[in-house]
Order: sequence, then structure tokens, then C-alpha cells
Amino acid sequence: METPASQMESLFERVESYSKTTYELSKLKLLETTTQVVTSLVPRLSVIIVFFLFALVVNIGLALWLGELLGKSYYGFFIVAAFYIVAGILLHFFLHKWIKRPVSDLIIKQALQ
Repeated sequence: METPASQMESLFERVESYSKTTYELSKLKLLETTTQVVTSLVPRLSVIIVFFLFALVVNIGLALWLGELLGKSYYGFFIVAAFYIVAGILLHFFLHKWIKRPVSDLIIKQALQ
């Protein structure tokens, strides 16, 4: 029959083993969650980057075209820049919560899956 000291020692070994296993499981769950979030965001980010490059080239073309119509090429760039500063101000004040909330919800949804 085991002595109380050996029973306590056995209990401590089991607790230690359980805590190590729980820690490893938590690390693996965190890794899985992180992987799911990143892998769902990478395709979206690549589409956003391609769209951004497309928009950049279109805006340069539009600025050059407007500048040609107005007689000076830099006039077109000023008009395009003014449009974007107005759009940026409107986005900052009115649409910030409409953009922040869906992105936050997407990340949280992916993390909880």
C-alpha cells in the first residue's frame, strides 16, 4: 500500500502532466486560430492591393487627361487630389465606423471558428 507521501507525489506528477498538456493544447489552439485568421485575410488583402494598383493607374491617367483638357498637366493632378481629400474627410467622419466594424467582425468571426 502506498504511503500518503507517495500518493501526494503521484498527484503532483499528474497535476504537472495535466498542466503541461493543457498549456500545449492552448498553444496549438492559438496557432490554429491565428492561421485561420491570416489565411482568410491574405486573399482579401491581395485583391485590395490589385484594386489599389488599378485605381492608382486610372487616377494618373485621369489626372493627365484632365490636365490636357485644362492646358496644364498639373491642374489635373490638383483636381484629382482635391477629390481625394474631400473623399478622405467624408470617409473619416461618416464611414469610419462602417469600415471598422465589418473588419473587426470579420477578424472576430474567423478567430471564433
